[in-house]
Amino acid sequence: MKIVIDARFTRTDHHDGISRYGASLIAAVSPLAEVTMLISDDRQLALLPDVPFVKISSPLSPRELFVAHAVNKLRPDVVFCPMQTMGSWGRRYGLILTLHDLIYYEHPTPPGFLPAPVRLLWRLYHKAYWPQRLLLNRADVVATISRTTAGLMARHRLTRRPVGIVGNAPQSGRPARDSGVPPEKLLVYMGSFMPYKNVETLLRGMAGLPDYTLHLLSRVTPQRRAELERLVPAGSRVVFHNGVTDDEYDDLLLRATALVTLSKAEGYGLPLVEAMSLGTPVVVSDTPIFREVGGNAASYVDADSAASFTEAVRALDDEETWRERSTAAVRQAAEFSWEHSARSLVQLAQEITATKRPTRRT
Repeated sequence: MKIVIDARFTRTDHHDGISRYGASLIAAVSPLAEVTMLISDDRQLALLPDVPFVKISSPLSPRELFVAHAVNKLRPDVVFCPMQTMGSWGRRYGLILTLHDLIYYEHPTPPGFLPAPVRLLWRLYHKAYWPQRLLLNRADVVATISRTTAGLMARHRLTRRPVGIVGNAPQSGRPARDSGVPPEKLLVYMGSFMPYKNVETLLRGMAGLPDYTLHLLSRVTPQRRAELERLVPAGSRVVFHNGVTDDEYDDLLLRATALVTLSKAEGYGLPLVEAMSLGTPVVVSDTPIFREVGGNAASYVDADSAASFTEAVRALDDEETWRERSTAAVRQAAEFSWEHSARSLVQLAQEITATKRPTRRT
């Protein structure tokens, strides 16, 4: 089976969520099928696995409307796109489009790297569900990364197409925690600083944790950092890293007491799996998606309660409790792997080809 995977959403400097998701799937699917990836910038190759590729136009180009004419020449059985926006007019292949989450319907602020006209269209697009339906119904199958998002898609009747789960997962080959070394008084937060991420409540909770240091790892604008720094309680220790390497991230997780996040909306929660895979307990807000990802391993708290957050962290001061949570975290993280996601994707592709129905021109 020949599968073309759209890698044009890969970053050129460092991975974001979509970029890493696509690159990881390509690496995991390539041993199972004949894979060709689509790129739009040669610099993307530095963050992609060594598999055959074809360079075509950018997904943000007006030529995207007619991209299927270029892809048809590759004669794929199925094309997988890690987004839902890939052009499909005139396609002669099976198509799997991906919807990761519905966060931007509730929080419609677009990613800052998008051009201004695209950001405007983004906001307008998320004012109603019918544009999403038009995009998703062009596919043969729609993929998403969690049962929680699949349920929301069904609730809002976003597509008439079958929906499959092609989940996210931590990277393989990461270091292991030394079980004989106790954790340090470190708390790690990995995520953006958008308002719905609710970092403010984490900071308030640090008032009751003067012996802990909260490490905020992600890139942050100077203006947003200044806003948050004003909220740091007196005597509390908070470090803004403004971005870390993968090695630095793993090093902090391996030393930390817990990864923490009180986000009120997520499509998946990859930092949870990344932390748990290293044996780092997680303290998180009590939301459906975190329940799906964290299972019985996570500590769940009211997202608006700084006191509950403080109490959950304090519970991990007990060495036996921490070790129990650490063991449970590793066990829960084992439920997620790129190999499993790759098999799910290949199965969806096989189901499309097995129908042998005439390809619709869309």
